[in-house]
Amino acid sequence: MSRAVENADGKAAALAELAALLGDRFTTAPAVREAHGRDESWHPVAAPDAVAFAQTTDEVAAIVRICAAHALPVIAFGAGTSLEGHVSAVQGGLSLDLTQMNRILEVNASDLDVRVEAGVTRKALNEYLRDTGLFFPIDPGADATIGGMVATRASGTNAVRYGTMRENVLGLTAVMADGAIVRTGGRARKSSAGYDLTRLLVGSEGTLGIVTEVTLRLYGIPEAVRSGVVPFESIEGAVDAVIETIQSGLPIARIEILDPLSIRACNAYSKLSLAEVPTLFVEFHGTEAAVAEQAERFAAIAAEHGGGAAAWASKPEERTRLWEARHNAYYAALAYVPGKKGMVSDVCVPISRLAEAISGTLADLETSFLKAPIVGHVGDGNFHMLLMMDPSDPRDLAEATRIHDRMVARALALGGTSTGEHGIGEGKIKFLEAEHGAGVAVMRAIKQALDPQNILNPGKIFSV
Repeated sequence: MSRAVENADGKAAALAELAALLGDRFTTAPAVREAHGRDESWHPVAAPDAVAFAQTTDEVAAIVRICAAHALPVIAFGAGTSLEGHVSAVQGGLSLDLTQMNRILEVNASDLDVRVEAGVTRKALNEYLRDTGLFFPIDPGADATIGGMVATRASGTNAVRYGTMRENVLGLTAVMADGAIVRTGGRARKSSAGYDLTRLLVGSEGTLGIVTEVTLRLYGIPEAVRSGVVPFESIEGAVDAVIETIQSGLPIARIEILDPLSIRACNAYSKLSLAEVPTLFVEFHGTEAAVAEQAERFAAIAAEHGGGAAAWASKPEERTRLWEARHNAYYAALAYVPGKKGMVSDVCVPISRLAEAISGTLADLETSFLKAPIVGHVGDGNFHMLLMMDPSDPRDLAEATRIHDRMVARALALGGTSTGEHGIGEGKIKFLEAEHGAGVAVMRAIKQALDPQNILNPGKIFSV
């Protein structure tokens, strides 16, 4: 029997067993498969052979055991909001949808932690927590699932104060490539017991295990919140203001930069009327007196670096409108350049090199026929470029790739990383060895030890 026939027979047997196990929660419908073969990125759809909807950790384990027995790839799927082709089934197989695993299992208000299933979304979690006086601060913009945020080591606008998923996952439950169920970490705030398997799985993009439950760190909802926007004469001035703000120890909760093109797009899409200049979106958390003092100190620092008058929003509805506009910057860019898709990429550099990194990218864009708004989480040196291009047009694709690759190479040369929060997926595989060198061989060894058949999200992070 040929290898191709053997593989086809194995796939058919696996799909038949999965259908028998799951009933109407298993489907090969083309529309459902296509929806599970794409994320928010520009990468082409790579549909799985089938989609399964799991409801418990034990069921995930049973599904993975069937896939392992027949060497069928299995790709965990949450909200599909990733940006580097993470959920595409590049080698076919099964898309394992975890969105029906959406229970909040345990809230420990006195210990500031919560245990949830992987399919819970961050907005649903915070809505549930509202009456407890607690919240989960990691905010990547999209209403992503907690499992997906763990997989990509997500962060977002609040990371400068509250950290990323790496700092806020206390423990998790994961199903490994052989179907074994592993529980890592715990509710204790520190431990020296063995390898840190929690941190190994956080950011592994579904290639080492499928996360089914997560224990998260929570925080008290601040007494007062003040948000505002500050226009600047230049990108360099805005970044210098950020650096001085952080060096002064001012406890800022969010600090975002938008270039003039981003502001123009957001004005049109979100019905704002901001000046089309480099602009910082900022937010402070604390007591009423503290946020008033912090805002005053920040305004003084901004003025020293070419910042204009700050426009502050203290009412919840005003703050919500402001931050929704920031989170919708991607969709604003798509609307501003109709008919194009976004090649969205992020890099992160030491904050002292951020102005250099952004200015170099803007200089590349000035010579290009493509439009690309830039936004950034400047408090931690992370920024995003949204190259508006048509992936079916060879000229657009070549130019977008050129600018994108120059941005990443520049970040690495400045001591940064090829991705601050989006992850590698399939889109940034070629940069990993340039960034980590011999470390990639160690990553491959870990992958091969934990997933010797390479069935967990194959074709992502690196080749095996």
